[in-house]
Amino acid sequence: MLAKSFFLRLAATCIFLAGAAVAGAHDGRLRLTVEVEQGIPYYRLDFGDRCVLGKSRLGVALCNERGYVGDLVIASAESASCDETWQPVWGEVAQIRNHYNELLVRFLQPDSSRKLDVRFRLFDDGLGFRYEFPEQPTLHVFEMQEELTEFNLGHDYTAFCMPGDYDTSEFTYTTAPLSRLREEIPRQSAAHKSYEAKSAGDLVVQTPLMLKGANGLYVNIHEAALVDYAALELNVDDERFVLSANLMPDRNGSKGFLQAGCRSPWRTVVVSDDARDILASKLILNLNEPCAYADTSWIRPMKFAGVWWEYFIGIGRSWAYSDYSDAKPGVTDYARITPNGRHGATTDNVKRYIDFAAANGIDAVLVEGWNEGWEDWSAYTKNRHFLFDKAYPDFDVEELQHYAAERGVRIMMHHETAANAADYERQLENAFRFMADHGYNAVKTGYVGRIIPRSEYHGSQWMNNHYIHVVRRAADYGIMVNSHEAVRPTGLCRTYPNWIAQESARGTEFEAMGGNPADHTTILPFTRLMGGPMDYTPGIFQGDLSYYKEGFKHHEQAATTLARQLALYCTMYSPLQMVADLPENYARFDDAFQFIRDVAVDWDDSRYLEAEPGDYITVARRAKGTGNWFIGCTADENGHSSRLRLDFLDPGKIYVATVYADAPDAHYRSNPQAYVIRRGRVTRGSQLAIHAAPGGGYAVSIFEVSDPASLRGVKNLPTKIN
Repeated sequence: MLAKSFFLRLAATCIFLAGAAVAGAHDGRLRLTVEVEQGIPYYRLDFGDRCVLGKSRLGVALCNERGYVGDLVIASAESASCDETWQPVWGEVAQIRNHYNELLVRFLQPDSSRKLDVRFRLFDDGLGFRYEFPEQPTLHVFEMQEELTEFNLGHDYTAFCMPGDYDTSEFTYTTAPLSRLREEIPRQSAAHKSYEAKSAGDLVVQTPLMLKGANGLYVNIHEAALVDYAALELNVDDERFVLSANLMPDRNGSKGFLQAGCRSPWRTVVVSDDARDILASKLILNLNEPCAYADTSWIRPMKFAGVWWEYFIGIGRSWAYSDYSDAKPGVTDYARITPNGRHGATTDNVKRYIDFAAANGIDAVLVEGWNEGWEDWSAYTKNRHFLFDKAYPDFDVEELQHYAAERGVRIMMHHETAANAADYERQLENAFRFMADHGYNAVKTGYVGRIIPRSEYHGSQWMNNHYIHVVRRAADYGIMVNSHEAVRPTGLCRTYPNWIAQESARGTEFEAMGGNPADHTTILPFTRLMGGPMDYTPGIFQGDLSYYKEGFKHHEQAATTLARQLALYCTMYSPLQMVADLPENYARFDDAFQFIRDVAVDWDDSRYLEAEPGDYITVARRAKGTGNWFIGCTADENGHSSRLRLDFLDPGKIYVATVYADAPDAHYRSNPQAYVIRRGRVTRGSQLAIHAAPGGGYAVSIFEVSDPASLRGVKNLPTKIN
């Protein structure tokens, strides 16, 4: 029996409650319906005359006690609206509009007097909702069994997804209809030792999940503000096309311990009939709390180079100082151990990178392998693996501190924890104090391996709180955090803007370990990047690793052209961008490297010009505080032809554009380093025809010219580039 229905619409009439209407104003395309039928709450989401989500269940099952699985009624509902603008510390745009209608539905279980609130926020581009557990006499501390949240698609959407896993997001993406995922997904996950399906028949995928429907809709499902809660994955019913929540447990099977007065993360649904709107959405950021810090002047976007790529390319470099596998950090006298001669993080090698950074306007140098503990990787059997305030004998902390400072370069700290989060928390204060004392203002953290505490996974409740704890303590020391192997982001960079980047997906390092598919960077912005920026580490000019060592065991030509590596600085948004290749490779292609020197990392405006998940993405961005624009395009194995109209430029102004494009014979497999560079005048409305080769792309820098006389001899840029 239908008890009550509530409708929330982004239109002139927005909320109906028992026949009484409340006026509002929005664009009118989205409508939310909330109802209870036979004691079970449901919601529905429509986009104009098209159903996005049919009747989808809500509810929460608890362990060892009665949960919110039925016998619920709607006790009351409250409506509100918000229309405000806020300024991110850094981002794709200088200002973000937060514009929604809210419906708070208070559910009651009459015979138990238990209360459950569900708060819905309907934006112009989607929906967010969360569960809230009020303080109440009949509910105190409790253990989650499972959310009963459903997303009833009702259609066989094409999914861009990766398999469910509790410990890693470092898979390639599967593109297939939901009805065929069962055939495709196990090819990756079955061989992955950490895959934890509840039974052989389960089909589980990770969020963010990107969907494309034959009905013309693009739908993205994820979560926002993951705090004190287990991360969300999705069960797939590939017959009814219904997705349902699958919270990540700990190794004991618990999906979270909570205390009344708490709330879940927001479940997010971004929807549009234009793929560009998905990429431009700020819904997830808007659902996070405002910045937690009064002073953010110490948080600065930057580019960095580093002692990193040389470890992957088969030239014999080592993170470890020696081959002495029984070495014990803090106990062994490393000065008495014979060095292996392959150590990468030496004082002289780091100076080489500092000189390169200083000469090219690069802000910082990352150094991996500088500290005691890299001699073996039996991490899960140890209670201590690394020390974060003890350097190897050939890494002179003080000398490098002064050397970098004299050249205006920072050194970026590296804290690989080997997934021993418990020991990292014990060392955290000493580690951050050591950084502050030696001029480090940013750290790359790593969680490779199985988590300690040994009862946890990378996405379980305790670990999600650990990541936030590290970021908050780092802020006390004025330190920015770039976390790798952590849970995928959920917009918490708004609240903690010193969480300046994350990896949490398959990045460039895999180009040296079997490679990434050509369509990988055309999917990531629709999936992993929906929750926050990624440290993808672009800029690899030498993708054929046989250049270094013939027959290198991981050799496979990287699925990219050189021109696309430039484009990634725009298409793979991050305020922290690595200049990842070796300095000598940039010297070989110095004219192309100019784009990396020039490109910004913080933006006042971003315009998604073209987008189709799995095929291509083209974006234009205006550098913070300037009139200069940068464009990037990344394409899949089929390539892509663009016809761009530069309508985003200011009228009446003159610009000089430099186009870095694939050469006509470029191909990501056979001729990846073939590129052309064209330079000339452009104005608002100029048109450019540019072709991205298979697995390729292009990049464009557009600089505002204040003195027209300086353009003497500079011709208009040709319409056709390659």
